[in-house]
Amino acid sequence: MVQIPNPPAPAPPAPTRSVPTSADVARLAGVSRATVSYVLNNAGAVRISEPTRRRVREAARELGYVPHAAARSLRAGHSRMVLMPAPAFPVGPLYSQFINDLQAALSLLDYTVVQHGTVGVHDDEAARAWAELRPVAVLVPGSGLGPRGVEVLKRSGARAVVTLGPETVEGAHALLMDHDVVGHSAGAHLFDRGRRRIGVVVPGEPGLDTFSAPRLAGVRAAVRGTDATVTELSLDHDEESAARLAARWRELGLDAVFTYNDEYAMLLMRALQDEGIRIPEETAVVGADNLMLGRLLRPRLSTVHLELPSGQELADLVDRAVRDPGGAPEAHKVLGASVVRRESS
Repeated sequence: MVQIPNPPAPAPPAPTRSVPTSADVARLAGVSRATVSYVLNNAGAVRISEPTRRRVREAARELGYVPHAAARSLRAGHSRMVLMPAPAFPVGPLYSQFINDLQAALSLLDYTVVQHGTVGVHDDEAARAWAELRPVAVLVPGSGLGPRGVEVLKRSGARAVVTLGPETVEGAHALLMDHDVVGHSAGAHLFDRGRRRIGVVVPGEPGLDTFSAPRLAGVRAAVRGTDATVTELSLDHDEESAARLAARWRELGLDAVFTYNDEYAMLLMRALQDEGIRIPEETAVVGADNLMLGRLLRPRLSTVHLELPSGQELADLVDRAVRDPGGAPEAHKVLGASVVRRESS
């Protein structure tokens, strides 16, 4: 008869370290718990010397103490969470930098920024998912949110809803980003350079039509009433798609192209050069976003420089709205554009 040995006794659990509290920070820093709260919550109404603030922060770092967000929300009557739904469209370096600056500015105003994925939910349906987290403010990129979604968010406790897109939404603050001006700038530049057969790249990737459609319309508006023609060109963001387009370039008879942005410009320029098409002699190329990589191309890429609001400006708008939730919604046009001419046009 085979005997199965008894398993060894489990090792006793390792002792758990107690979670540091504000009282621990106060003892280490030699101040009151109220002073710790004022310092770590960035209370501007209380005058505390900079050496004391520094001592409290150093004590908190040494102990690994962070304020309890839920407890702070209970004291304030609302959360300090600003929710940023993840965009439903591919984002480039310019937008990413804008979001990073905004997050830094909001953090300095004592808000916690949380990005939220919305895969599988759309428009006002997504607002219910956001509302479950009880944010004090919601920043919605792109379009899709309607008045009903704004109402859902406000009923859940959101004091501010801010949209970043081409149009206003009832009940929400709006940063209006009209991308017509981007295409108009590119179209006017190419026309002034003597180009009359202008192609406009429209990305095939889903979600970008919010930006590509007005950019195309802007180019058309820039040359309306002239002898110039505008040809829409569908292009996926891959080398095969660019090669197919470049292979029929001469039969298209185009002498210029606005490529939606710098990334598509780089993709198409390489494919055109592989076909032996000289830039800018045969075809002028203009991108958008003014990325550093465009200056490294040969020829250097002409581009449309986008003038976005600073992260601090948007953070200040959020803070004003949170402090005065009953105020009338603000709307600001925030997108400017100007052409940076280089060798490609």
